[in-house]
Amino acid sequence: MTINIIATIKAEIGEVSERRAELWHRLSDGRNPEVVEQIKALDAKLGSLWNEHRAIRARIRFGEPEQIVKRARAEERLERAA
Repeated sequence: MTINIIATIKAEIGEVSERRAELWHRLSDGRNPEVVEQIKALDAKLGSLWNEHRAIRARIRFGEPEQIVKRARAEERLERAA
């Protein structure tokens, strides 16, 4: 399931990147404030998608944040007991 989500996010990143490249090409014909705003919106969307992608991969690799904190606290207790 998580792998499917990653694939979906990567596909969306590809689509948004293509759209942004098209807009940059249009912008090379001359400055257009509407195109500039669209590029800014797509940049924000790409940033959000990449953040989501990294978060999912981190969860796959290291587990849920709550589990990580639990393990760290347990290790800290063991170190203090030793």
